[in-house]
Amino acid sequence: MKKQQGGFTLIELIMVIVILGILAAFALPRFANLGADARRATIQGVEGAMKSASAIAHSAFLAAGTNPTTVNLEGVAVAMVNGYPSAAGIVAAANITGGATAAAAGDFIVTTAGTSTTVQAEGAATAASCQVVYTEATSAGTPPVITAPTVTRTTTDCN
Repeated sequence: MKKQQGGFTLIELIMVIVILGILAAFALPRFANLGADARRATIQGVEGAMKSASAIAHSAFLAAGTNPTTVNLEGVAVAMVNGYPSAAGIVAAANITGGATAAAAGDFIVTTAGTSTTVQAEGAATAASCQVVYTEATSAGTPPVITAPTVTRTTTDCN
């Protein structure tokens, strides 16, 4: 009588390896570029932080009642313009860390020019396509009509 042996044949093992290779070829690209999703989510977080910090600083400004030029948020003096954080003040109010260039950047590339602050995700191929821009509140007319600051997010290309 011939005994039957258990186990897999060489052909069966090769077929399993081929199938796993095909599955890996389709699955790997799906998970390989998580950096773009992370940068997009980070920029969305910065947008939310700026909006919240602006509202909290405005509330502190209104509570002070004496038209202060700065408000104190958690021990940090935040410069105010028209009752809202200034372009430089929003960085302190939202606790955003970063530098002016990619080489000096902490978490973000932060640039303030005039009445606006731009926060860009470090590592994005096109920085201007993965950013948040905060523009100071404006005042016009007599009596002055205050227009709240704007926070504009661009996340079209965070690769």
